[in-house]
Order: sequence, then C-alpha cells, then structure tokens
Amino acid sequence: MKIYKAHILFTKEKDRFEVYENGYVAVDDDGCVVGVASNLEDLKSQSSKLKPQISTAEIVDFGDKLLIPAMNDMHVHAPQVHNQGVAMDLELLPWLENYTFPEESKYADVEYAERMYRRFMHTQWLFGTMRSVVFATVHTESTRRLMQLYQEAGMGALVGKVAMNRHCPEVLCEDVEAAVEGIERLIAEFSHLSPLTSHLSPLVRPIITPRFVPSCTPELLKACGELANKYQLPVQSHLSENLSEIAWVAELEPESKSYGDAYNRYGLFGQTPTIMAHCVWTEGEELELMKRNGVMVAHCPTSNFNLSSGMAPIRSLLDEGVRIGLGSDISGGHDLNMFRMLVYAIQVSKMHYQLNHDKAFLNLSEIFWIATKSAGSFFGRVGSFEPGYEFDALVIDDSVLYPSEYSLLHRLERFIYVGDDRQIVHRFCRGREVPEPNVV
Repeated sequence: MKIYKAHILFTKEKDRFEVYENGYVAVDDDGCVVGVASNLEDLKSQSSKLKPQISTAEIVDFGDKLLIPAMNDMHVHAPQVHNQGVAMDLELLPWLENYTFPEESKYADVEYAERMYRRFMHTQWLFGTMRSVVFATVHTESTRRLMQLYQEAGMGALVGKVAMNRHCPEVLCEDVEAAVEGIERLIAEFSHLSPLTSHLSPLVRPIITPRFVPSCTPELLKACGELANKYQLPVQSHLSENLSEIAWVAELEPESKSYGDAYNRYGLFGQTPTIMAHCVWTEGEELELMKRNGVMVAHCPTSNFNLSSGMAPIRSLLDEGVRIGLGSDISGGHDLNMFRMLVYAIQVSKMHYQLNHDKAFLNLSEIFWIATKSAGSFFGRVGSFEPGYEFDALVIDDSVLYPSEYSLLHRLERFIYVGDDRQIVHRFCRGREVPEPNVV
C-alpha cells in the first residue's frame, strides 16, 4: 500500500468538486483506492481492517501540487495521427475517401504501423491520457502490435480491429469470414485475466468495431453483433455525425427506424456495453432507444466543428440521463490534449446556450465529471478517488501558472485552460506510475 499526499480534487457527483487541501489518498497493491481524507487519522478511521497497513504505508508527499484523476479519450483513431491537422476544410465523407482511407492503407506494413503508433501513444502519455477507446485498422497484425504497445506502456485501452467490407478502397475491404477470424485471434490473445489481478479487467482488451453502417454489409454487422454477444465484449462505432451520412444510412437500411436502430437490429446498440461517437443529430426515437439501452456518447467537439458536422447537444443529452464521455477523434479532431476537449466542450455548450437560453451551458465540474468519472465508467470503476476505484491519476505542478492567492479550484481551471504537458509531472494507471514510452 502507498499513501499520496497533495491537493486532491475530483468529482464524485457532476455538480461539485471534492477538494482535499493537503489531503491523503491510500492505494492498495492492486492499484485501487482504499480511502481519501483530509488527514491521516481520518484516513485510518475509514477502515479498521486496513488501519495497520495505513499506519505503516509509505507516504509519497507531492507538496503543493494538484492530484487529479487521469484523462480518458473515449473516441480516437490511432492510425490517423499522421493526418492530424490536415484537410480540415472537407466534410466527413470526402475527407474519409481522400485522406483517411489512403493513410490507413499504409498500416498493412507493421513496421510503419509501429512507428506511427509509438508516436501516437507518446503524445497521449504527454497529455495525461491513461485510458482510451481506440479504432485501429482492418489489419490484424498491426492492431495486435498496438495492443502490445499499450500493454508494454502500462496504459489502459479498448482497441478495435476495424470491420468494413463495402464503400471503401479494395485494400481495406475484408470479407466477413476473414474479418471474424482476425477479430477472434485478437480476442483469444488479449481477453485473458492477469493471475495477479484476476478480479480486475485486463488493462488492454478488444472491442468490437464496425466502422459505421455505410462501410459494413448486413452480413458483417450481424457477425459483429454475434461476436459481441458470444464473447461479451463492448462495441464502438459512429452515430448520427453528419446529415449526409444519416441520409445514406436511411437508404442502406430502409427497415430501420433510425441510424441507432440499424445497429440495434444487429445486436450492436447496448446489448453489451456500447459507445457511439458524435450523436450530433440524435433525437426522437433514436434518443429514446439510446437511453433504454444505456448507450454512451463520445462527444468530439473539435471533430464536429472541423468536419462541419454540427454541435452535439450535450446539455440536453446529459439532462436526459445519457452517459457521456469525451473524445479527441484524431484526426477529424486536431488535438490529442483531452484537457483542451474539456474547454472545447464548454465552448460548444455556450454556443448552444446562445441559441436556446432555457438550456444552461456546461460548467467546469460537469465537464470534468464527464471526462473522468462518467467516461471512466466504461472501463469499470475508473475516474474518481472514491474507495474501490482504480487509481488513475495525474500530478500537476502548476507553480508557473498561478499567483498565490488563487483557490485550488481556480488553479485547476487555469491549468485546464492554459496549461500543457510540461505541468504533468507524474502519471498513474491502476496504481502504477507510467514512465515515458519509447518513441522510434
């Protein structure tokens, strides 16, 4: 067991921060929080069973630094990192055809894939993203290497070998049998439990990943749903991002009541834990289906702006009880810094407020909760410092950013808005400090 001392801030509920000035958080050998308190005596009193261990535990004192939950990127395309910030004047479908698909085709070369994936993961590490929900490519071996790199780094990830077999370049088109075989090979390799933490999920796991309805025939969508059910694996895809995309889905799936229903008919919409990126235009029957099935939204504000998709109504979705996380959506989005996503999400919400004054814009505690505890729930008990939660944490040295009269909350706010990776001095995932990954 270890005890960390710092200024501790997290959000147990979305409407307020928990703040422990010069507080203590105790973490057990499995990397899970056993208590958090303002002083050692209060920490000991939280568990009589653990009191002897707490009394003898090593105390790591971070002094005047901030200790906060780590970031979670709930929607990111790892193989698109080379295109980051490129072709931002196109809408979704021409952007995919002219830039994204040609870049992803290069990932047939595992050496190229590893070089790009190492750069991608290093940037995630810099910005304090310790858990991710990741699209890879259709290539099994390159996807395997990405999952191995996450394992070696000690960072958590749900990684999807992409499934698609229509409306894409021939080199990225896989028949249903080959797609299933590749996915099952990765499932066999990465779904096992560690004997040391058998009660916890593996840090790196597969996720079923049909790219989106237009790129998958009904046969492939059905096969993906069957795999999710057979192995009880989570699902990720895209939903109602762009109006032309929604119209296309309606043509391809005329029997479906909505874009979301098209996934639902194949067992890909909440039958196992599901996260759908964007949901810019989700409403009506689709929204009701999403609520009933417990589908999570990955809100990607920069991508929605860059690809002219629109502004996702996150305040309305939140008020409806929809689960929400934040995604960078590289490379539709241009920034892997998830703290910037908090800022962008607040700004999008404020633009919505200008159009509809009866919906308050998101405040800092709400968006922080979305980025940490709400997003983290997709991985299990992640994103908070409550007892039983896995200790994913960042230590922030913001001494160059703040005058001494600032409150701890203002210090955190200032770091979110104007800080960068240079202020993140320690990064933890499930209790283990994560060293800087190698870049080649």
